[in-house]
Amino acid sequence: MIDLMSLCAFNASYAHTIDSDALEQWPAFFTEKCKYRITNAENEREGLPSGIVFADSRAMLEDRIAALREANIYERHRYRHVLGIPLVESADDKGAVARTPFIVARIMHTGETTLFVTGEYLDRFERSGSKLLLAERIAVCDSTVTDTLLALPL
Repeated sequence: MIDLMSLCAFNASYAHTIDSDALEQWPAFFTEKCKYRITNAENEREGLPSGIVFADSRAMLEDRIAALREANIYERHRYRHVLGIPLVESADDKGAVARTPFIVARIMHTGETTLFVTGEYLDRFERSGSKLLLAERIAVCDSTVTDTLLALPL
């Protein structure tokens, strides 16, 4: 059965990949046919399927990173994730469903650091061989106000 420590280790590695700017490795945390969405609590509560960011395959996540590196122009910055302990809603040998609170600070190239976003991940994990992967991650942000500089993945 997938245990709490496995989910904690997965989330720590996921956050480290983003925070250390190893963005090309980020899509590998997902299954080939996956869902990744960033939305806010109000939209999620009302069942509105659209999000600030939406992808339904690993290939779309890879395209997003390629666009960040090659096409998009945005002010240089980085993130620092602080993650809570996952609340496991269900788990067996094949997968797990969990929710994990997060806080993300944004550090600008000037050194200015601000609290960027708080929320929780709503996750559906699948086991692929000995590896744990995300079949779905919905990043539900607490605030309905979204900074226009949501360039990096959460």
